[in-house]
Amino acid sequence: MKKHDLVYLTEDATHHDAIELINEEAFGPGRFVRAAARIREQGPHDQALSYICADRGETIASVRMTPVTAGGVKGHLLGPLAVRPSHKNMGIGRELVRIAVEAARKKGSEAIILVGDPPYYMPLGFEKVAYGALTFPGPVDPARVLVIPASPDTHDRMKGAIKWRAS
Repeated sequence: MKKHDLVYLTEDATHHDAIELINEEAFGPGRFVRAAARIREQGPHDQALSYICADRGETIASVRMTPVTAGGVKGHLLGPLAVRPSHKNMGIGRELVRIAVEAARKKGSEAIILVGDPPYYMPLGFEKVAYGALTFPGPVDPARVLVIPASPDTHDRMKGAIKWRAS
């Protein structure tokens, strides 16, 4: 059995190239046309809320958080989340999500939103957003739009366009 030495760190500029490689492996060239990617290209992600996992000094996973407004809610768009194939099914992605969500909540985020696989993310605390409540800058499957709301009225206020915001 291979021994791992996993360390979770806040992302910094030295991680950029490794993160790009990880995302290319995970999502391929089509990742740039997805609705969530079109939000991310509107402005930078929040590096202070974005994390990597390293194994023996090699960056092997990452998650990014991008500040957004979603209707009347100031929140963060989680993603992309990606783990190198050599480290899949070890709980690394779940731990990165947990760390990033906790950090965003401490910073006052009203909602952590993502477009993703409900069976993976709902056990991590995400809920489905009402069908058609949010409009994205491109096509999106409304059944894959998920959120961790900060308060009971978050869903009610989360109606309208989702777009990048200065943090």
